[in-house]
Amino acid sequence: MNIQLITTDKKHFLPLLLLADEQESMIDRYLERGDLFVMFDTETIPISVAVVTNEGNGVYELKNLAVAPACQRRGYGRQMVEFIEQHYAGMCHTLLVGTGESRQTISFYESCGFTYSHTEPDFFTRNYDHPIVEDGKILKDMIYLRKKLNEFRNHFPTECTESDGQNNRFQSSNK
Repeated sequence: MNIQLITTDKKHFLPLLLLADEQESMIDRYLERGDLFVMFDTETIPISVAVVTNEGNGVYELKNLAVAPACQRRGYGRQMVEFIEQHYAGMCHTLLVGTGESRQTISFYESCGFTYSHTEPDFFTRNYDHPIVEDGKILKDMIYLRKKLNEFRNHFPTECTESDGQNNRFQSSNK
C-alpha cells in the first residue's frame, strides 16, 4: 500500500470522501484547510482517504476516514489511522475524531486506542440539510473521541550551539 499527501485537486477524491460524510457542503468546510491522505493499492486506484485538520493548541482532528466498499473490513482503515498517528506524533499531543452515535464506528475507534472525549449535542440536526442515518438510527449528536499521541515534542529549539563556528544548529532537549 502507498499513502500519499494530496495537495491539489482534492475534490477528485469526493466519491470516497462522501462515504464518510455524505453532504458535500460539510466536506467543503474542512477539505481545503485540511491535509488529505489517500491510500492507493496501485499508483492510480484509491482505496482509502483521510482528512486531518489542525485545530490549534496541539490538537489535530481526523475529519474524514473512508475505505472503498469493496476494500472494507480488511484493515485499511486501521492502517490509515496508524499512519495518521505516526505522521502527526511529532506535531500534536492529541488526535480527535468526531462521529455519529454508531456503535460499530465508535467500537472501531476505541479498538484503535481512542477514548470518549465529549459530545456536541444536535450536531447532525443543526448542520446537515437532511437526516443522517447510520445503522438504522437517525444521528443527532456528534460523539468526540480522543487519543493522546505520546511522541509529541516541541519543535522549538531550546538550545542553540555552534557546529563549526559559522553555522548555528538548533538542539531540542525534548528528545
